Amino acid sequence: MQEDVIHNPDQYMADLRHILSQGRKRIGLLIGAGAPTAIRIDEKGCVVDNGGSPLLPDVAGLTDAVMCSLSEPDKDIVEKLKLDLAEPINIETILTQIRKLSQAIGSAKIHDLDSNGYKELAKRVCEGIGEIVKAELPSHSNPYSDVASWISGTTRLHAIEVFTPNYDLLIEEALERAHAPYFDGFSGSFKPFFDAASVATDLLPSRWTRLWKLHGSLGWETLDDTVVRTGTRTATHLIYPDHLKYDQIARQPYSALFERLRSFLTTPDTLLLTCGFSFLDAHICAVVKEAMAANPHSAVFAFQFRDLEEETAVGSIAHSHPNVSVYARDGAIVNGIEGRWEPGQPPNEEWEAIRHTFWKATTGSGEFLLGDFAKLARFLALTRAHRLNEAIELPSDDSEPED
Repeated sequence: MQEDVIHNPDQYMADLRHILSQGRKRIGLLIGAGAPTAIRIDEKGCVVDNGGSPLLPDVAGLTDAVMCSLSEPDKDIVEKLKLDLAEPINIETILTQIRKLSQAIGSAKIHDLDSNGYKELAKRVCEGIGEIVKAELPSHSNPYSDVASWISGTTRLHAIEVFTPNYDLLIEEALERAHAPYFDGFSGSFKPFFDAASVATDLLPSRWTRLWKLHGSLGWETLDDTVVRTGTRTATHLIYPDHLKYDQIARQPYSALFERLRSFLTTPDTLLLTCGFSFLDAHICAVVKEAMAANPHSAVFAFQFRDLEEETAVGSIAHSHPNVSVYARDGAIVNGIEGRWEPGQPPNEEWEAIRHTFWKATTGSGEFLLGDFAKLARFLALTRAHRLNEAIELPSDDSEPED
């Protein structure tokens, strides 16, 4: 990090609060696998501020947990497969390799399994994932309820769009508890079916949040070559779908969902906030880089939990794309310029209280807090538009929406 370059967190967060409170800009959230770890629960399942264990593990923790859930013969096969995988090795890359073999080898055998054997192994891995990520959202106040409160508490010109590679149902539960309507690409009541045409349009009122599950979800299954939402946590075979391979991305519904991400980012005057996302997903990162290069009038704010030197994946993107900003614990990359954090003098007495929502003073230089999903969610919840209707004229739900 360049020690002689200073970024003032007060300046950037004041600007962000202003953007969020106006309700005019198109805002999106990209919630990564690190976000659920911000919910800490005790042995009774109650949310705690300190101690406890995460409600859901991150990708590394999920990989370990799934491996422990497998039988000894399955573990032995997976360990052999891992020898042929490049780093980083996780449950995603393991499952992709298993599916490759299930589609390629036919009646031939590798490690004593043929194509059907690997299909069954993939099924067992998905079931193991489902058992871990099916946890329900705690009834007490939590980061997801804070996000739902922020979404439903502000009148906007444009709907909030939530993108997530996570396949848990936490954000759905939070929105429904807040009675905040949302659209996730499915239509119908008995067995809602995925409707790609509706994903591509923007015809619903702005108070309807758009929720896009980029890597599939618990509860999705195929029925007569159609993806349907079952409303249960038991359907697991469409989590970590085959679309993680470039040559299979054309399959629905994943092509429609990734195209929605691309369309959002290439729309002028949009802002995508990311949290809990490592920027190690090759396809999501490819969409972000292509869109940011094509559209200089949109921006990505990446809130990262670790120090800047550890966030190399997103750092490399930010250095080559000035409209991608990285806000890490000890520093930031803004307009392609890397520097350490150093707060300025508070502009007024009120700002000192606001600063506590994103900055922790320490004996050193202090820490930026919003890489923690819990802190970002609370920061969002405390940012509301109070005089929006006086500032802009909003279309009614019956008026013709913008494309």
